[in-house]
Amino acid sequence: MTALPRLPIGEYVESAVYWFDGNLGFLLEVFSGLVGALIAGFRDMLMFLPPLAFILLASVLVYYVSRHDRKLAIGTGMGFLLIESMGLWRLSIETLSLVLSSALVALIIGIPIGIITAKNRSLFHAIKPVLDFMQTMPSFVYLIPAVIFFGLGNVPGLIATVVFAMPPAIRLTTLGIRQVPVELVEVAEAFGSTPLQKLFKVELPVALPTIMAGVNQCIMLSLSMVVIAAMIGARGLGYQVLVGIQRVDIGQGFEAGLAIVIIAVILDRLTQSLTPRK
Repeated sequence: MTALPRLPIGEYVESAVYWFDGNLGFLLEVFSGLVGALIAGFRDMLMFLPPLAFILLASVLVYYVSRHDRKLAIGTGMGFLLIESMGLWRLSIETLSLVLSSALVALIIGIPIGIITAKNRSLFHAIKPVLDFMQTMPSFVYLIPAVIFFGLGNVPGLIATVVFAMPPAIRLTTLGIRQVPVELVEVAEAFGSTPLQKLFKVELPVALPTIMAGVNQCIMLSLSMVVIAAMIGARGLGYQVLVGIQRVDIGQGFEAGLAIVIIAVILDRLTQSLTPRK
């Protein structure tokens, strides 16, 4: 039985990555600087206040933003106090800044793409395999080209996180806009609304609950990449977990993992409270 000839797909991809790195390196440096500044900006903003002042302010903001949810506000304060008592405040802030930066970049790219693909079914069917690829490819694989392009640190961690977390934002934005009742769109058109007016005054408000579900998933997936990104030098709680694994230090790993869970629960409940009720 004759064996099929081997397709060197991996070699083609490797050549493309090295070509891109060698010929467009200046663009990568500019992008790396912008992303690094974004992460540093979030970190400096969150570290501006002392921990106790930050916890108090965060609890008050959560109370008002979540429509006066006392349980969520108290839980936020208690969760952050527990993180501070474990001595993981600075690492938690570094993790939070990386997660917020990654989610912000993913949403800035993902939501507009979702809007465009909702209007163009052919385009959606064209990029659907790409979204499937981004979601099903093992997240460790993203780390290899990220390291080649951007070295070690938070920037490649953010890039790998954005690739992993962006598909739900695109899919759910597309789904939300497609689920807008046809009658509402026809009424807007009958009153002479422009495409932009129809989008911002009818389609996006009606689709907002579904879009917010995509925002929630994007943030949660960004947080799930924290430990994996630590393997390429991203700082924060993920690095603490990684060190705990390397040293077989159960206590250190558990405390860092608990801090990640606290941040995840706070962000999850907060984004859910921001979602309009249907």
